[in-house]
Amino acid sequence: MRRGTLAAAALLLGAAPLAEALSLVHSERSLYRQVLVYEDQGTRCLCFTRGCVIGRQSCVTLAAPEKLYFEYTQMMMAALFMGPRPQRILVIGLGGGSLPRALEKAVPEAALDVVDIDPAVVRVARQYFNFVPGPRTRVYEEDGRVFVRHALREGRSYDLILLDAYDHEYIPEHLLTREYLFEVKRLLTPGGVVAANTFSSSRLYDSESVTYRAVFGEFYNLKSANRVIIVRNGSLPALALVRQNAASWAPALRNFAVDAADMAARFSTAVDWNERARVLTDQYSPANLLNGR
Repeated sequence: MRRGTLAAAALLLGAAPLAEALSLVHSERSLYRQVLVYEDQGTRCLCFTRGCVIGRQSCVTLAAPEKLYFEYTQMMMAALFMGPRPQRILVIGLGGGSLPRALEKAVPEAALDVVDIDPAVVRVARQYFNFVPGPRTRVYEEDGRVFVRHALREGRSYDLILLDAYDHEYIPEHLLTREYLFEVKRLLTPGGVVAANTFSSSRLYDSESVTYRAVFGEFYNLKSANRVIIVRNGSLPALALVRQNAASWAPALRNFAVDAADMAARFSTAVDWNERARVLTDQYSPANLLNGR
């Protein structure tokens, strides 16, 4: 692993600099994990492993906290290009709260529900990452799948759902399966959109791809160090419409250092996976065996 600062390190979970480059700001053991906050050269990051040796969950540039630090968060915001302005949004996985903060400002009229299993993460997001939920934002300290099931029973629905739940290594296996994704799909309004943060290179890539395809049909892939899968409850909008919508969002997203035209150019439906891979199910989801890159 190369030495370097946090800002120069690769921007995906699993790639981080050596511990001696970092200054520890906060450490606590939650019910689920070690929760740590580090700083380095004006950047503050949330990590779940000592020295961020496996990866970083969230980062903020202290001098420009509005900027979306990770490229994958910028790609997640590109889900807004898929259709009308969302009125109800669900974010599963808080981290430092970068995405909810950006969504509150970009779509201030929307009601926003944010879910994270770990109360310690919620506390750290508030104390160290300036996550101050607005009047239209509700925060739930709950497992993401449990929340989805409760929401279905309560008859809730969402126009936009962002899936960004990680443990210290990868997405928890019960949040990867066909059954879970069908539950998420049932929460969508007609034409509603899901954006999911995953890895652009992993032994789960093929299985993840065929699982999303089995539930949602064709989807858009956006890739950098991470990939973001963007699906719709219904047929996908044409790329020409995606680019048109991106242009209308460009002024608002510029506030978060998002280049809307660049994000729109990444939308692709090209199949770059083995279509005969096994679908992930509640009976077969060996994430602990397959997620190494």
